Amino acid sequence: MSRVRREFRMPDVGEGLTEAEIVAWRVAPGDTVTVNQIIAEIETAKAVVELPSPYAGTVGELLAEPGVTVEVGSPIIAIETAETAPAGAAPAASGSGSGEGGAKIGEAGADGRIATLVGYGPRQGTVSRRPRRSSAAGGNAQPAALADAAVAPAEVEPPAPVEPSPAAPESVGGPAPTPPTGPWGDLVPLAKPPVRKLARDLGVDLRQVTGSGAGGVITREDVQSFTPSAEPASAPVVAVPTVGREDRREAIRGVRKATAAAMVSSAFTAPHVTEFLSVDVTATMDLRDRLRAGREFRDVKLTPLAFVAKAVCLAAKRTPSVNATWDADAGEIVYHGAIHLGIAAATPRGLIVPKIRDADLLDLRGLADGLAELTATARSGKTPPSDLVGGTFTITNVGVFGVDTGTPIINPGEAAILAVGAIKPMPWVVDGELAVRTVCRLSLSFDHRLVDGEQGSRFLADVGALLEDPGVALTW
Repeated sequence: MSRVRREFRMPDVGEGLTEAEIVAWRVAPGDTVTVNQIIAEIETAKAVVELPSPYAGTVGELLAEPGVTVEVGSPIIAIETAETAPAGAAPAASGSGSGEGGAKIGEAGADGRIATLVGYGPRQGTVSRRPRRSSAAGGNAQPAALADAAVAPAEVEPPAPVEPSPAAPESVGGPAPTPPTGPWGDLVPLAKPPVRKLARDLGVDLRQVTGSGAGGVITREDVQSFTPSAEPASAPVVAVPTVGREDRREAIRGVRKATAAAMVSSAFTAPHVTEFLSVDVTATMDLRDRLRAGREFRDVKLTPLAFVAKAVCLAAKRTPSVNATWDADAGEIVYHGAIHLGIAAATPRGLIVPKIRDADLLDLRGLADGLAELTATARSGKTPPSDLVGGTFTITNVGVFGVDTGTPIINPGEAAILAVGAIKPMPWVVDGELAVRTVCRLSLSFDHRLVDGEQGSRFLADVGALLEDPGVALTW
């Protein structure tokens, strides 16, 4: 029995995603882990996912820091397992597992594919890691936090080029400038992009700054408090931002990155048309009050959105083009037989659109239950990636923020999206006389490749008619 070091690689958690961010580690070096024990939380472009361990053993090293985006197939943790290793076998030999060719989750199988949590991901590629200097290297000593972990020679790439100091003049035809001396020597300093920008603005050479952060990372305070040993007399004077009022920079990643890419793709691919309709929903709100007082809906959170969802499902059956997809590759229009209703939800991690599957088969009670469950799951950040794909129509409720209306952007792959505005008392003409009624404004954006103006108008009018008088549904 011997100790074998196994590296667990970032798996593809489904839907063909190519990268994920380490949100938090649940384990630390030296901890004992078991198979399927949750070792980390990762955030993909679709959701936050808990990552189970494929091995039982002792955590040897965490190979990715929290907040870092890692490509699928890159090692993220090393686990030392107790097992019998054949003589002369490589320490990283694949053990038995549930993947193809005996590969465990995160490992490359015999065909070079990486076993994933769902299916198989891309073929194994080159892993890029920051080079570390050994203690035997001459010259400058590296920070202690970096010297603790050794890297196998096969994993080391040539050092990345070091940005020249803004204050350093270019040499033309003269001798090469003397490399700066400092705590980093010729290593690339560890600092986040906002800190690097601040250093450039202040004319600070990061290679001369000693980092006080975890692992020797240089922080904003390190840069702001740095005093060079010999400051040039002509160095520009740059005002240091007032403490507490500095500009804040945030990496574009996760849900925000995916949302941006999807919206840009939709806006510049699908020809958008938006129509608006104001609706007197007094009768629907009266019906909601009566139903909430009854036994069947007493324990249900019956919101106006449930009535809108039901109206959409009924109206879409009369206008199938709003529940369709433009398949450019096949040269076809796909008219979906089922309605998978997406509900836009604002979460702490950004906007996501989980789906109510087969919404057209649900009654009002079923839709209300589905909306409540969907909202609670989204706000807790536990929406699985499978619930975020495959939608056919989307509803976004801007009225919850007190907004009257808007021009929503269609989700890629869908034909239309309905925005529901604030429901509030407004003056309204009833039977020739002015009265105060409960009014809501609807706006429908649709893809003009799939939905003609007449079809879009009819669908929006149908939704409005059902919300103005729910009894109309009995005539269809």
